[in-house]
Amino acid sequence: MPLELVEKPSRKALPVHLVAKGDLESLDPAAAAWARANGFSGDAGKVLLLPGSDGALAGALLGMGDGETSLHSGALAKVLPEGEWHFASDPKNPPLAALGLVLGSYAFTRYGKKPRSDLRFAAPSGVDLAHTRRVAAAVFLARDLVNTPTNDMGPDALEAAVRALAARHKAKVEVVKGDALLEKNFPMIHAVGRASSEAPRLIDMRWGPKGAPKVTLVGKGVCFDTGGLDIKPPSGMLIMKKDMGGAANVLGLASMIMEAKLAIRLRVLIPAVENAISGNAFRPGDILPSRKGLTVEIGNTDAEGRLVLADALALADEQEPQLLIDMATLTGAARVALGPDLPPFYTDDEALAGEVAAAAIAVEDPLWRMPLWRPYEAKLTSKIADINNVTTDGFAGSVTAALFLRRFVEKAASWAHFDIFAWNPSDRAHGPAGGEAQGIRALERVLSRRYG
Repeated sequence: MPLELVEKPSRKALPVHLVAKGDLESLDPAAAAWARANGFSGDAGKVLLLPGSDGALAGALLGMGDGETSLHSGALAKVLPEGEWHFASDPKNPPLAALGLVLGSYAFTRYGKKPRSDLRFAAPSGVDLAHTRRVAAAVFLARDLVNTPTNDMGPDALEAAVRALAARHKAKVEVVKGDALLEKNFPMIHAVGRASSEAPRLIDMRWGPKGAPKVTLVGKGVCFDTGGLDIKPPSGMLIMKKDMGGAANVLGLASMIMEAKLAIRLRVLIPAVENAISGNAFRPGDILPSRKGLTVEIGNTDAEGRLVLADALALADEQEPQLLIDMATLTGAARVALGPDLPPFYTDDEALAGEVAAAAIAVEDPLWRMPLWRPYEAKLTSKIADINNVTTDGFAGSVTAALFLRRFVEKAASWAHFDIFAWNPSDRAHGPAGGEAQGIRALERVLSRRYG
């Protein structure tokens, strides 16, 4: 990582002074005068370098705003020159301030972008450095996977990424690929991915003692989504490399679980496909069988994510896990409802919903519960099959997608669905524009408290 957190500051470490909005009086007169001269008033995430009396660098100011977030400490990683630094006083939330520092140092350098300057920053008191590094590494993994374009992150490469993660933690991986999906009864994964030059597959990773509580993660691994025969416009395809963001995020969460050695039997299921167009692509109006035995009428080939998830969820459900979580870049409707920064989640488990909501606030990983509104199930009715994959009126698209998925989960003790965006539309203090981890830091907190 370009920013290294260390336990204690050295004598050479320069101070970063935390300044609440409009509170320049807390600074010494010279620093306050310099701040006013440079238009610095303590706005959240604003950084100002301080000169010493000899003209050399003497420290920096970090605007804390109204204290609404601690992650804006990541702005320091983008502005501070290389060297050693420390906070002049402890932030309000030391663990999140430390995490923000590291997350803000991220840069995607695979294709030639230069990494940021090396920084050493002393962690504030009360910070678990191992936990901070574990979480940051998971976020970076998810960002890297999402940012990699499909020519280097198709189903083959996604499988390789799973195998690499599994090898680090001595997990087992099994893959059902190509026409074997039909033999093993995963017909919808096969149908969605068969038009691609890279074979569709179901990736199955397992880790942990067999007698431990079962936690299963399912991630949508659509490595590129053209929309299929219901083709997207060019603007809609531009960032569809991120349509495997659900898979990227569950892999990030899995990495935290395994690194922390939580007392669970972990299973990760990723249906990895490309929704491409060719002569054998599935069509609007097709009736597809599913692993669950339900028949699905295809109202739109651009609603393919729920199809591959349904087969994977049906498999996961067969083992009756204590907790079943799926993550997917599933609907544009979720973004219309809540925007790119606030992913909705769905569950019938009131206790789990409360834990997730509390964790999201505690670790500043925004999530918002949406309802599994039963009357809307009728919108998915088909006249010739058990269910349609879309509605006809366009309303409540994220809700009806979640209701579709729920039809394939019966035996799991608890299930939750996360409709994430997995993308930052613009730069922010703790992460640049591009691929993003959403929800996994909150889920890590929930799982750690349950099984740590």
